[in-house]
Amino acid sequence: MPPDAVEQPGASKGRPARLGEVLRAFLKLGLTSFGGPIAHLGYFHREFVEKRRWLDDAAYADTVALCNFLPGPASSQTVFALGMRRAGLAGAIIASLCFTLPSAALMIAFGYGVAHWHIENAGWLHGLKLAAVAVVAQAVWSMGVKLCPDRERLTMCIVSAAVLLALPIAWVQVAVIAAGAGVGWLMWRRIPLEPAAASQGPATGRRGPALAALILFAALLLALPFVSASTGSKTAAEFDSFYRSGSLVFGGGHVVLPLLRAEVVPRGWVTDDQFLSGYGAAQALPGPLFTFSSYLGTVMTPGRWAWAGGLWCLFAIFLPAWLLIGGALPFWERLRSKAWAQGALRGANAAVVGVLLAALYNPVFTTSVKGLPDFAAALVAFGLLVAWKTPPWVVVMLAAAAGQWILR
Repeated sequence: MPPDAVEQPGASKGRPARLGEVLRAFLKLGLTSFGGPIAHLGYFHREFVEKRRWLDDAAYADTVALCNFLPGPASSQTVFALGMRRAGLAGAIIASLCFTLPSAALMIAFGYGVAHWHIENAGWLHGLKLAAVAVVAQAVWSMGVKLCPDRERLTMCIVSAAVLLALPIAWVQVAVIAAGAGVGWLMWRRIPLEPAAASQGPATGRRGPALAALILFAALLLALPFVSASTGSKTAAEFDSFYRSGSLVFGGGHVVLPLLRAEVVPRGWVTDDQFLSGYGAAQALPGPLFTFSSYLGTVMTPGRWAWAGGLWCLFAIFLPAWLLIGGALPFWERLRSKAWAQGALRGANAAVVGVLLAALYNPVFTTSVKGLPDFAAALVAFGLLVAWKTPPWVVVMLAAAAGQWILR
């Protein structure tokens, strides 16, 4: 094969062989992809564009653009899209499971430790919460540089954060993002972003099933709150909370932090300490940050079926992302060229940075930093991440050690 050639899906291999390829490739990535969503996209490019040549740079850029446009975890949606390109719906499901389950299994095990072995007061868990301060601060920094490059968007970010700190209510977060999209549409609807090259577009699948997936996504989003309220079932309420959180996340996995906390902490399902300890632990693991949901489900479920609660919440938070990416792929080429859509996305992204900035202060900083030594440790961890480009899992391990032996 020439060096610049791109292997077309299914060009030389049968379906079982392609499914086996997808399983091996994404299981390896699920076990080794440290560093969060931005790092994940780099791993995918190296594996599937440079090494395996499943698609070219333009097709990969188009796929990533779609996944950043939609709500949900961008790297996990990219996994679903790449698996679908290679081996259809079965490939998408296998890719998603292989990339997600290794991290989920570790988070469920950690949840058992917190919920059943009463380790929540350990010094190293305090270190994990300080690591979470640094990780969220890094996310605010990097996203702010990229998504708020001018005065207008920086102002939108600051106003969004101020509104959320003044009105810490779950629905206000959604309203702030919607308002940002509306302002973006008004300001930039006639100034499109530079379009990506359109070599192999990411469109795959038929429009009929894709439309059905989008309808199911919307129907669940509207119906689940009524089912939860009418039945009074905690199981239904958990599914509704995690499905809604997964449906409303723009800008990457870190933005799910304030949405999930607003769902689980005020209801008494988990404490703030348990919440931030799990969030800190998630930074040390490979795979998607959304597997944090499996930890929460485990902690919230009493008894021997705690692992089932973890898988239930994991499925609930990923389902909207899968429905959206599967439904949007065939329609993406037409939508991405619209100036109004790109303008709305600019504004929504600026508001998302504000959401994360507010979450950095409350609850991350206020519940983790108890004095000057804690602040110093969080500042050092932030410097390691931003200035020295230290892998997040290394920073988490150092913070846990500091919490156990220095800051106790």
